[in-house]
Amino acid sequence: MNERFYLLRIQLLDIEPAIWRRFVVPASITLERLHDVIQIVMGWTDIHLHEFTIGKKRYTEYPESKEEGLACGKYRLGDLCKQKGRTFTYLYDFGDAWNHEIVIEDNDYFDPVLEIELACLDGSRACPPEDVGGTSGYYEFCNVIKDPDHDEYESYIEWSGGNFDSEKFDDDEVNWELMKYLRWSRDRYKNWDDDE
Repeated sequence: MNERFYLLRIQLLDIEPAIWRRFVVPASITLERLHDVIQIVMGWTDIHLHEFTIGKKRYTEYPESKEEGLACGKYRLGDLCKQKGRTFTYLYDFGDAWNHEIVIEDNDYFDPVLEIELACLDGSRACPPEDVGGTSGYYEFCNVIKDPDHDEYESYIEWSGGNFDSEKFDDDEVNWELMKYLRWSRDRYKNWDDDE
């Protein structure tokens, strides 16, 4: 049976100009693995909690009760979202509250050139740094690092590692990280009888 693929577009909400990515995943991906892929394509570092909201249901990593949501590792994207044009949300970092909207642009995507099961096709702008303080903190951060005369300039540059560029997006770099992720997350099989 051939695997179906989804073409997704994710956009970080409440930020202008828009920060977005277009990427391909298998329809059989679990929400837990979709979270991993989103972290890579957006440029987050996976140091905070997250949740998906699909319809009226919430899916998260370690729910302690049904009120807190459902375990995202038990559900596959293709089972929950089937229609082209369907949207759902992804929240990352409950403190900074980075809300993302995800749209299924194609629910039976095919590209004869695509040779791997995960790929980032396009995007725009860098994700905000982790722990910057949400949308308002990000706008303040961007204003400060553009003004070398600002009182906080040196501390913001040091805090950010000195090389943050809000306009930077490199799909080749993202796809390299996705290939590494595929390599390290693949099933490994060892036939112990082969050693004899």
